[in-house]
Amino acid sequence: MKAHTRSLRLKVAAIAAAVAGLLAVAIPAQVSSAAVDAKHVAASSSSTIKPTIVLVHGAWADASSFAPETAALQAAGYTVLAAPNPLRGLQTDTKAVADFVKQRTTGPVILVGHSYGGMVITGAALADPDVKGLVYVDGYAPDNGESAQALTNASPGSLLNVADPSTVFDVVLPSPDAPQADWDSYIRQDKFKSVFAASLPSTLTNVLAAGQSPVTFGALGTPFIGTPAWKTIPSWFVIGTADRLLPPVEQRLMAQRAHGTVTEVDAPHLSMLAKPLQVTKVILDAARSVH
Repeated sequence: MKAHTRSLRLKVAAIAAAVAGLLAVAIPAQVSSAAVDAKHVAASSSSTIKPTIVLVHGAWADASSFAPETAALQAAGYTVLAAPNPLRGLQTDTKAVADFVKQRTTGPVILVGHSYGGMVITGAALADPDVKGLVYVDGYAPDNGESAQALTNASPGSLLNVADPSTVFDVVLPSPDAPQADWDSYIRQDKFKSVFAASLPSTLTNVLAAGQSPVTFGALGTPFIGTPAWKTIPSWFVIGTADRLLPPVEQRLMAQRAHGTVTEVDAPHLSMLAKPLQVTKVILDAARSVH
């Protein structure tokens, strides 16, 4: 049994490291000691239906930011799907993810949201009773009336909380007279590393900055309206203590009011790439809760 446990642990760690390597992420050696517990990986039987893991990326990112976790979860026998997050507006984004979950999954589902993806899963989860758990990775878990922008600025420490947005954002206008809510925003290339990915290698940071998906200012500024899913669905929170986009103190407050299970990691806003094994373990903990 010990040999089997060690084999499973090494398998998950190796796959996560291999995928991270393809993305030019250097996973520290000490992460190996925190590899996924084999009981979390193997504790299923032929009579148990494993939940589908649906990953929802945030603003200025895409599904590739979850690549290490995707590979590790697949190695553990889970079906993993990356939901499209259009980043056009909170209501339309929430509907897109809700429709995806309802039509692409059967049986129990764990929704995982990074950053602005947390805003989306907080509403989308209530559209399908099969959603059994929520995982927020450096994510927004809003209450009624709260927007991503308001939560970003609620506590000191965010590098996005600036007097002049042009010092942080580049914008693309869909038309010369488009309202600001419809402007596409990008994190400036020279700010991306400090805001998003401080501890990650610059080679990776530059690739991510070049390929970021824009989000409209309206999506960030629109308040969540309704009853948040975390009031009725169990939640888990991964909090990057070096996050310079969404201050850790604000993340802790959101996790506390949700009565969520908290894991803190020494990571910037992209905890999925900086600490993939720890993030994978939290997702597995959430998945096992419904076995």
